[in-house]
Amino acid sequence: MSSPTPSLDELRREIDEIDDKIHDLIMRRAQVVELVGIAKRPDNQIVRPGREATILRRLAARHTGPFPMQVLARLWREMIATFSRIQGPFAIAVYAPEDRRGFWDISRDHYGSSVPMTAVNTPAAAIRAVADGTATVGVVPMPEEDDHDPWWRYLMNQDPKTPRVVASLPFCGRGNARGDDRDALAIALIQHERTGDDRTLLGIELTEDRSRGRLKEALEAAGLATVSFRSWTGRESGGGPLHLVEVADYVDLQDKRLSAFAANMGDILLRTTPIGGYAVPLGSSSDPKKL
Repeated sequence: MSSPTPSLDELRREIDEIDDKIHDLIMRRAQVVELVGIAKRPDNQIVRPGREATILRRLAARHTGPFPMQVLARLWREMIATFSRIQGPFAIAVYAPEDRRGFWDISRDHYGSSVPMTAVNTPAAAIRAVADGTATVGVVPMPEEDDHDPWWRYLMNQDPKTPRVVASLPFCGRGNARGDDRDALAIALIQHERTGDDRTLLGIELTEDRSRGRLKEALEAAGLATVSFRSWTGRESGGGPLHLVEVADYVDLQDKRLSAFAANMGDILLRTTPIGGYAVPLGSSSDPKKL
């Protein structure tokens, strides 16, 4: 004999019980996060984009049922940002001039409703805010080919006070952000972390022009698979041609493939600088988990 269907009142009582359990776990998580903040001191690195990406990928891999994964991911993004703020000061500087408010929306989606955010009119201002400690994270536009003053060239040095790219936004789908569909990058005074599915941005300066085809051949001969190129002549600053190359892997300064690339290029190469990178977002071509 089949069990009787629960009444509406019984179902509502069960929902209330589930809500209480969820609330209890959130409060418990906050207590654990406070202990994590104590354990991190004295360096107390608040932002851990690689760890955050790993958490969301794990949840996406185990998620089932009718509740949309995109909504679940945004719930967790709200919690992650709020719990990060519990550990210490946390503020965002967002490139969001009047005509580009979409960057504000995807930043709010990613960093939640409780983290202070300030709009700035140029990517350089976001970089300065992070460098001088006014902001923990800066949000700048994804580089485009027609940028007349590309912000990424200011990150091409080894000064420890120079921010690095640490995340790609949006990570969990665009939602209802205003404006165009241009994505953004997050920068911070930390190195990006290896997560197992990553992109690295390499700043390359040459003594003279070389075609992208030649650059791509030299990079891939060194084992660095290229995803995209952005270029700037450098003539305005009196320097050599600059290229920003997105590589389909995690690369740091000690990576032997950079030495192999330098050998392939010879004297024409002035420098190759990893300016950071990011975990590949959910739902992208290399992460087929659908949102």
